[in-house]
Amino acid sequence: MQYSYRDDLAYIHDAGFGHLAKSAALMLIEELNRAGVQGGTVVDLGCGSGITARLLHDFGYKVVGIDLSKSLVEIARNRVPEAVFRIGSFVTEDIPPCVAVTAIGEVLNYAFDEANCTAVRDNAFRRIYAALAPGGLLLFDMAGPARAPSDNPQRTFTEGSDWAVLMEAESDCTYRLLTRRITTFLKLGELYRRDSERHQLQLVDPVDVVASLQRIGFCVQTLPCYGSLVLPQGLIGFLARKPGNLDAQQTASADALTRAAEF
Repeated sequence: MQYSYRDDLAYIHDAGFGHLAKSAALMLIEELNRAGVQGGTVVDLGCGSGITARLLHDFGYKVVGIDLSKSLVEIARNRVPEAVFRIGSFVTEDIPPCVAVTAIGEVLNYAFDEANCTAVRDNAFRRIYAALAPGGLLLFDMAGPARAPSDNPQRTFTEGSDWAVLMEAESDCTYRLLTRRITTFLKLGELYRRDSERHQLQLVDPVDVVASLQRIGFCVQTLPCYGSLVLPQGLIGFLARKPGNLDAQQTASADALTRAAEF
């Protein structure tokens, strides 16, 4: 299994690329409040540096975060010491009883866990469905073929006060793969440290994702934005709801089961 989002990229991702996680968290909180649920456990798959978890906790939710990156989990634990974080993959980690699940930032596309494939994602959706209380929500996004519309490499450059990142993205339309070659520069004193990572994503047709969720029993809508944040080209949001109604008794029961699973 590849270990990506090492120390430098983890720091840069947290410092300069947290807007998606923040907007998704605020949207989920709004949806839960609309359903009358102002507490309960939320499972954050691919939790990253804990930006989503911090907001959820501040609004009264318990958070269980899961991510493959040791460096990102360390940042998350420092940001939200009240939450529970585990190093692991959505492919294999248990999903405790909860009122909502998130997977923000192409989490389900990544090939860091080489076992990831359509059948594995379908199984993850079934496990999520089983863990959710009636009326529970699944909020996530996935990169579709339009995320890489050209076979020609695309290059971007972004910088902050003490970092810079170069990214080259290249697609393989035949196999629906997107490869990103990322070079980071992090300032240490008067010098910059250079590191590089290679990330590969499996591009997935959103129609297939909706069909899979519906077969399991979810009610699904696709999202062009998280709140006021318009998603970039080819990134599709999904809000899936397990039929039923969330209520305070179900929330309390889910929390009790989650606490038991932690010991």
